[in-house]
Formats: sequence, structure tokens, C-alpha cells
Amino acid sequence: MRAIIIEDEPRAAKRLEKLIHEVDPTIEVLAKLESIQESKSYLQDNTSIDLIFSDIELADGLSFDIYASIPKLPPIIFTTAYDQYAIKAFKNNGIDYLLKPIEQTELAKSLDKLKSLSSPVIDSSILHLLASQLASGKKTFKDRFMVKVGTHIKTILTSNINAFYSLDKGTYVCTSDQRTFILDYSLEQLQETLDPKKFFRINRNFIICIDAPMDIIAWSNSRLKIDLPGYKEDLIIVARNRTKEFKNWLGDT
Repeated sequence: MRAIIIEDEPRAAKRLEKLIHEVDPTIEVLAKLESIQESKSYLQDNTSIDLIFSDIELADGLSFDIYASIPKLPPIIFTTAYDQYAIKAFKNNGIDYLLKPIEQTELAKSLDKLKSLSSPVIDSSILHLLASQLASGKKTFKDRFMVKVGTHIKTILTSNINAFYSLDKGTYVCTSDQRTFILDYSLEQLQETLDPKKFFRINRNFIICIDAPMDIIAWSNSRLKIDLPGYKEDLIIVARNRTKEFKNWLGDT
């Protein structure tokens, strides 16, 4: 099976490609495309594609604009953090709709679904469920994470998380009981699935929870320093270009 990935975040595209190969090594990812224009050009010149994995919100607009101009589309598995686009996604030849961060088991189910269909058909029960979600106007956010502790799997509720941070190519979660665990997510993926009223990305390496017991201190060059109990790595500094937004965020709850 020949597939392409349309995703404007390189790390997300790379992770998705890895998941695809883990689930089904026979799938060949022909290209990873980042924009509407690039995707339109590619699809016009390459018609022998069996499957598209497509994000919805790209840097230059919504990916639906790509498919409106392509007369013959292969099946599409939409991958996005925003469930309000579900109905439109299915109308654009979608066979499934995966919310980020994508789980391997959910991806496997989507591919199994594709293989079982002679043509893309959407389960009406899924449409009804998504329609009710859209009508409620509520976006769902991740409320728990699974971490590995030795040979065991532990569940951590987001209500018990103080912060997330990246260090030495790894991503970690700091809990309210001052423990640290490694996560299989990038900060970009986390940012897409966390409630922005509760979590704020203060710099490229750190996301903090508004309920964390933090001590905020005025720092050099109009920046802010944060002391967080249990965190013993580098200094936590709010990026200067994020300071004003961070202060507004703290006052919005």
C-alpha cells in the first residue's frame, strides 16, 4: 500500500510514519507534505496513491482545501487535535478520524477498517457521536497519561501534574508528589492535547500547570523565573516574548 502524510509539524509526521511502519511494515510512505499548495501539486502529479494520512489545520489553512480540487481521491485517515472538524472530514472521503496524540492501537484499528472495506464507508453511529460532540461545542482534552515504571504501567491524571519538560531529547512529566516520569510525546504533541486554561508553554522546553505550587520571581531582561518544588534540572525561565501572555493566562482563571 502506498501512502502519503500531510502534516506541517515535522516531528509529528516523523512519529506518525514510525507508527505506520510499526503497525504495517508493508505500507510505503511516499512523501511527507507540509502545506496545502505542496499537497495539491503532489496529488495532481501522483495519482497512484492508496491512502492519505492528513492533518486538518496546516500552517497555510485547512487541508479540506486540498481535496476540493482533486477529482479522484484515495481514502483519507484524518489526524488532528481538533474534533470540531469531524463531520467535514468524513465528507472529504475520510474513513477514520484520529485525535492526536495518535495511539498505535487506534491507528491499527483504522488500517484494519480500511482493509475490510471495498470502498470508503463511514459508520453512521460514529457520525452521530461526532455530530453530538460538535453540537455541544466542547473540545475534549487529555485527562490522563500512561507511563512505564519498570515492568509496570502507571496512570497519571492531568490533575496531578505540575509540569512537562524536555531534556536531552526526552520528554518528562513532573507530578504533584514531586516524582518524574518519561513520556513518549513531544512537547508539541502535548500542547495540542492539553487544556490551554490549565497548561501554558512558557518556553520551548517547558509546559507548566496553573495549579502547580510555583514561586514566580522577577528575572533579568524583563523575564520571569519560576521555582517549582521537586524540579532540580535547569533554571525555569519564562521566555521574554511569552511573559505578557503568561501573566494574562495567570489572571484569566
